[in-house]
Amino acid sequence: MKRYLITALLAVAAGVASYSYYSHYQQNPWTRDGQVRADIVQITPRVTGDIVEIYVKDNQRVAKGDTLFVVDPKPYQVALLQAQATEEQAHAQFSKAKKELERAIGLESRSPGAVPMSALDSYNTAVESAAANVSVAQAQVAQAKLNLSYTQVVAPTDGFITNLRHHLGAHVVANSPVVALIDEHSFWIEGFFKETDVAEVNPQQAARVVLLSQQNLVLEGVVESIGHGISKTDGSTGNALLPNVNPNFQWIRLAQRIPVKIKLNAIPDELQLRVGATASVQINK
Repeated sequence: MKRYLITALLAVAAGVASYSYYSHYQQNPWTRDGQVRADIVQITPRVTGDIVEIYVKDNQRVAKGDTLFVVDPKPYQVALLQAQATEEQAHAQFSKAKKELERAIGLESRSPGAVPMSALDSYNTAVESAAANVSVAQAQVAQAKLNLSYTQVVAPTDGFITNLRHHLGAHVVANSPVVALIDEHSFWIEGFFKETDVAEVNPQQAARVVLLSQQNLVLEGVVESIGHGISKTDGSTGNALLPNVNPNFQWIRLAQRIPVKIKLNAIPDELQLRVGATASVQINK
């Protein structure tokens, strides 16, 4: 009899514990499917050329404004000299056209009719054209200076250089990304919750985060936003332009995962977050 009583008590205790855990989970959605995220800046040179100086290493921390690498400036220095020479020529042509116009106006004022109106119009047109050429030349000088400044590629924000594969002498192409920079001020946690769990989740609700690499450390945060859509797998194009369709059981419906963005309240100084790291997330209702 004692044995049956103990067994019954254990069964009741297990049932109570299971119900308590289930109720807690229902009230406070939890997932182990979370990841560390951050803004990734693609460092992209604005000019083409060979890397002649490089000041960073892979996985190095950099500060905003630090020079990362330098593209060979010589071609752009020459282009600037050419643009400046063209500007000087344009100024000389403008000065010449202006003097010719002033001479013709002076002659016409002393001897009316000495200069035909068509000639005065031509002189005026020449001055306007020369002035326009000066403006074009000045714009070319400004562009050349800008291109020369672009040869020094700097960090747009504080962060960490990641996946650096270029080296001294490597050729880079304008508007083609060279390396990734992780913005150290932008880390957040993205938890993927079942769609049945996010029905009552709202922004500004408190959240707790535990990283797989630091399971003894609990990070506090708040729900910043909830995803409004996810990509559809079934129907996407596969081989031979045929749709991909995943097999499903007729008697079960799998809940989709919806991303929930968690903003951390504070990050301990000794903790270094890493993009892609695994995290567990619990929403406290």
